[in-house]
Amino acid sequence: MKKIIKRIFILGFIAIVIVLLSVWVCNRWVITSTEKQTYSNIDSIPFRSVGLVLGTNEMWHGGENPFFENRIEAAAALYKAGKIKYIIVSGDNHVKNYDEPVNMKNALIRLGIPASAIFLDYAGFRTFDSVVRCREVFGQDTITIISQEFHNERAIFIANYFKMNAIGFNAQNAPGSFSFDSTIREYLARCKAILDLYILHTQPKFLGPKVKLF
Repeated sequence: MKKIIKRIFILGFIAIVIVLLSVWVCNRWVITSTEKQTYSNIDSIPFRSVGLVLGTNEMWHGGENPFFENRIEAAAALYKAGKIKYIIVSGDNHVKNYDEPVNMKNALIRLGIPASAIFLDYAGFRTFDSVVRCREVFGQDTITIISQEFHNERAIFIANYFKMNAIGFNAQNAPGSFSFDSTIREYLARCKAILDLYILHTQPKFLGPKVKLF
């Protein structure tokens, strides 16, 4: 009995090590393959006609979501600096009372961005869908992705797989526990992205008719 328990313990330990090592490898692959494609300085980022803002909930536990606010401010700053001309806001709108794209559009308008420069992607259910739909539906493969740095890295990794010419502008991160929780989830999301791309060959949940921006 003791031998069986010992064997189970050893196998369990090995399994945990393999999982942790796999997560670390996935994380390093995403970071190292995209490290030259993200920018935090608005003066140094190259011009792209289109910016893609990745969606998130406007609210967080009853209060404002700093990830949302910072992405909107980053997109507005890029537009006002002449670094982008059009903005695609891509998010989830799977239920009637939850509309990330419209919330992002309204927030951008409040910051002085003209509505005519903003295009809504209602089927950006996750980062994978947002990136692929930007190319397949909106016809854009040369883009600036706008989100926090950890999120930009994964989005650009996906874009690179599809041979898109993508760079990222890093919105300010969120403080404290916001960032810690997101970092943990991001490690797992990067593993899922690699599975989707290289093993499962996942497709977006929905594509639909093409949209002409300009």
